[in-house]
Amino acid sequence: MQPREALRLAETRGLDLVEIVPNSNPPVCKLVDYGKYMYELTKKEKAKLKGQGSAQLKEIRFHPNTDEHDFLFKSRHAKEFLEQGHKVKGSVFFKGREITYTAHGQELLNRFTEFLSDVGKVEQKPKLEGNSMAVIVAPDKTKKKAASKAPPAGSVPAAPTNTSKVEKKEKDPAKEN
Repeated sequence: MQPREALRLAETRGLDLVEIVPNSNPPVCKLVDYGKYMYELTKKEKAKLKGQGSAQLKEIRFHPNTDEHDFLFKSRHAKEFLEQGHKVKGSVFFKGREITYTAHGQELLNRFTEFLSDVGKVEQKPKLEGNSMAVIVAPDKTKKKAASKAPPAGSVPAAPTNTSKVEKKEKDPAKEN
C-alpha cells in the first residue's frame, strides 16, 4: 500500500498511522490511536522494570582477630541480606603488621562463606587487594527455594509413635573408680 493511501485510510477511520518497524524494507506501519499506543508501551516497560528488582552490594567488615561472637553477629546480618536478595562482600582489613598474617584472614573468610553456604554461593573467591582481603557471596535462588519447602526451624516435630518405656540406668557410686 502506498503511504498516501494509508494516510487517507487513517483519516477516514479517525486513527493515526504509526511506523512500527522503520528499518525493514518496506517499513511496517499500523493504524492505531497514537495516545493509546504510547500508553500501552510505557505500561509494558514499567511492568518489565518492576520484575527486575535492584540488588545492592552490602559489605561486612572484619579484622583478622575478630572474636567469635562478633563474627557470628555480623554473619547473621550477612545471611539476612542474602535472604533479602542482596549480594554480600565480606572484607578483612589488615592494619600495620597484620598483613603478614593473611592466613588468618583467609581462614576467617572461609568460615564466613561456609556459614553462608545454605543461602548463598561464592561469586568471587577470597582475594587479597592491597591491605584487605575480600570475598563476594551472591544469593542462591535454588537453595532459597529448597529452604522454603523444608519445615520452619521453630516448628515442633511430630510425636514419636513408639510408646515403649525407656529405663534409666542409675550410676553406682562404687563403680565410678
